[in-house]
Amino acid sequence: MIAGIIVVAVAYLVGSISFAMVASRVFGLPDPHDYGSGNPGASNVLRTGHRKAALVTLVGDGIKGFVVVEAAILIAAAMALPGFVVPAAALAVFLGHLFPVYYGFRGGKGVATAAGIVFALNWPVGLVLAIVWLTLAFGFKISSLAGLVAAALMPLGMFYELGAVPVTFVMVVIAVLVFWRHRENIRKLVRGDERVIGRE
Repeated sequence: MIAGIIVVAVAYLVGSISFAMVASRVFGLPDPHDYGSGNPGASNVLRTGHRKAALVTLVGDGIKGFVVVEAAILIAAAMALPGFVVPAAALAVFLGHLFPVYYGFRGGKGVATAAGIVFALNWPVGLVLAIVWLTLAFGFKISSLAGLVAAALMPLGMFYELGAVPVTFVMVVIAVLVFWRHRENIRKLVRGDERVIGRE
């Protein structure tokens, strides 16, 4: 039990690492909280015109979700940890991204991190969702729309592949949180004035 709690706690701490902040510091960019949407995510970092920083943000946030969940799966199997460990670690790394302890609990919206989690749990579902995201993002040039559609399909894909197991219910919670974090974007989509990728 103690080992399981430690795994979950570490998952949150790793999730709290914001690659938007890391990339911004490495490339000498402003704090992403201070411009554009104020969101520390790849789309907002791209508004600086620094594509490499945006790519580092996108990939980094995705990889942390993947690595944490994959590590939790391996550790849980090796140490015969309780069944709650992997689902709890998946949720913890996601909550760390949304509410990072290192940055005053001001985190991102979680799409990239959720993608990494899905790839760790079931890579075919992750691949399909990535294709959906890329198709919509490049087709409509609206990151939030692409992320919301992928988030809506995510729990459906997980239920189809894994069934009604605890981790799939966690993915429902994650999908709901993605929508909650995008509530202002949803209002803008309805009004027709949502930001386009790469523009203010």
